[in-house]
Amino acid sequence: MTDKLKDGFLWGNSVSSMQTEGAWNQGGKGLSVYDIREASEFASDWKVATDSYHRYEEDFDFMQQLGMDCYRFQISWSRVNPLGDGTFNEEGIAFYDKFIDGLIERGIEPMICLYHFDMPLHLAEKYNGFVSREVLDAFVRYGKEMVDRFAHKVKYWITFNEQNLYHIPEAFKISGYLTGEKTLDELYKIQHHVMMAHANIANYIHDNYKNALIGGMLAYMEVYPATCKPKDILYARKVDEFFNHNLLEAFTFGKYSKEVLTYVRRENIDMGIQEGDLEELAKLRSDFLSFSYYASTTINTDLVPEETSVNYYMHYGKQDNPYLDTTEWNWQIDPLGFRDVINKMYDRYKLPVFPIENGIGVIESWDGENEIQDDYRIAYHKAHFQAMKDAIFIDGVDVIGYLGWGLIDILSSQGDMRKRYGVVYVNRENHDLKDMKRVPKKSFWWLQKVIKSNGADLEAVENKVNQ
Repeated sequence: MTDKLKDGFLWGNSVSSMQTEGAWNQGGKGLSVYDIREASEFASDWKVATDSYHRYEEDFDFMQQLGMDCYRFQISWSRVNPLGDGTFNEEGIAFYDKFIDGLIERGIEPMICLYHFDMPLHLAEKYNGFVSREVLDAFVRYGKEMVDRFAHKVKYWITFNEQNLYHIPEAFKISGYLTGEKTLDELYKIQHHVMMAHANIANYIHDNYKNALIGGMLAYMEVYPATCKPKDILYARKVDEFFNHNLLEAFTFGKYSKEVLTYVRRENIDMGIQEGDLEELAKLRSDFLSFSYYASTTINTDLVPEETSVNYYMHYGKQDNPYLDTTEWNWQIDPLGFRDVINKMYDRYKLPVFPIENGIGVIESWDGENEIQDDYRIAYHKAHFQAMKDAIFIDGVDVIGYLGWGLIDILSSQGDMRKRYGVVYVNRENHDLKDMKRVPKKSFWWLQKVIKSNGADLEAVENKVNQ
């Protein structure tokens, strides 16, 4: 199918601050929990990343050359408020002001994410992160300040990257939680505090900035039953409800899933709901629904101990799908899953859908001279673009745009520079910063052609093409 996408369809790139910026101790920045993490055999420290703090204009030029017109980036909380709950750092805010202007000057729509796991260290040490109500309040103060500073020139907003990760054990790694027993009550308090933080910022935007749009964002967990056993099917459905639809119900209708709340009551879980919370949540609406998608998996209930909380099902029950190819990192490649997610979100909630993370991480190296022939990346994106187009043209879904993840190489989420998603190579390794030169790969020229045709031409390029 060669259908051209609608006028105004957004093509772009997504990143986080700690995986790109570096400059960990410059510009008045305070420490985040990432800044104190030490390097290991297969992980860099986070002090330099890809040095976008100093090189962002060069990266913007590559995006402009590609034809991109949207960039989702994250404001580092500790760069604009070094303690997280203290005085705002005007030098840090000025950096993002100039950063945003650089995008706009190149015709690239900025999209702001307010939190991508890098809790200010002070808040983690003093309050144990989002398990604490004080951190919720500090985030709302920070978020409102950023909205007031930038909403006049930034249209698209999200609060939390992959917000459903706060519903699984991963929450204790990404919420600023440093000490404790990691109880189920604490897990539900974290997810509720994060949701209330989101609701407060979204409601603030809708009350005060009519030209700004905000949506919820989750890492949609596409989990199939491992077999046709009814119990596998039941558990796969419950995973979908607890990890995906519980958030989507709140983002769209301002209330948690009834199934999830019933579970909370039956298990006597203390979510930390305070007076006024559910009333504030009830006001919540979204202008769009956004998500990340990289792979799917399956659940085998034979592997899940009896009486396991749904929140821990995948910790035990995850099983590879024998019908799918996999990456070096055992992420299973499933373009049809991408189409399925787009449809499920739109069909149930009837809001525009915005995939804002997608891509394939691969171990790559550059010989210093020849172009990297990453046909595997072209094949991955081509299949996912086609799946997205099928969702649009065959299934009738309203899709705002497509943002790939780290399309100029960045540190992986674990700090591993070997795992590269980009169509532009950044010349550094985990423990050797080299010269950080930016070098287009073969996929760069293919993606440039795709964007120029607004998705109509997905055919591969044989040689370097610069159109």
